[in-house]
Amino acid sequence: MKKVVRSSARKAPRSAARSAARGSRRGNLLEITDRGTPRTDRSFLARVVRAALAHVERPDLHVSLLLTDDAEIARLHEQFLGDPTPTDVISFDLDGTAELVVSVQTAKRSAALHGHTLRAEVALYVVHGILHVGGFDDHGVRQRRAMRMAERAVMRVLGLEVRAVDA
Repeated sequence: MKKVVRSSARKAPRSAARSAARGSRRGNLLEITDRGTPRTDRSFLARVVRAALAHVERPDLHVSLLLTDDAEIARLHEQFLGDPTPTDVISFDLDGTAELVVSVQTAKRSAALHGHTLRAEVALYVVHGILHVGGFDDHGVRQRRAMRMAERAVMRVLGLEVRAVDA
């Protein structure tokens, strides 16, 4: 099965990814709103964000992360990108902040389908979104190859394994 990750680093109005949950980690501000089921460990998410930011050489980038379900990500996908379908991750570069929306529901299905952990799948989506904001793209063949190499590199740093995305 071919996995298509839809994401955008386009500018957009403030998304639902803002929350009062703030934590400073090595210079970056990480805001997390977790409406996913099950919840994802915040310290794990902070580690994933730090690794991805290190890879794009933007350790001080502020990250706002919303973990949600398919219904909410589909609404945001329609509102900001004109596509009413659910997707795995949407990313925006907004005023010096990486705004990421991740569907934990999609991650759960994909992890079960491919035989790896939900935690690794959520991490992959977060990494993918940060790579987009950090300048990576996956529309052309070369760009996609570079994106996949970067994803694998960050996942290796985290000690996480997932299937080849485009396999």
